[in-house]
Amino acid sequence: MPQLSGWTGLILLLVILLLFAAPKLPQLAKSLGQSATIFKKEIKAGKEDDDASAEAGTSTTTAPGTSAPAPQQSAAPSTGEGPDSTASK
Repeated sequence: MPQLSGWTGLILLLVILLLFAAPKLPQLAKSLGQSATIFKKEIKAGKEDDDASAEAGTSTTTAPGTSAPAPQQSAAPSTGEGPDSTASK
């Protein structure tokens, strides 16, 4: 039995894929295109966020191995009203 070289094996795999997966190829291509579009939008949004934070002089990222500072809570006394109130009426 002859050995399959790299190109022969690749062509054979492509033919088998076309024979058995042909109905799924348009759906696969559409999904791949949508994923690429979403990825590009997220990359662009991330660059815009980085540019905006650089202009403001602040950074939204932390150095590797460090944690972000904890958010500060209001020092105002609680009135017992609002969504974070634990008092029952």
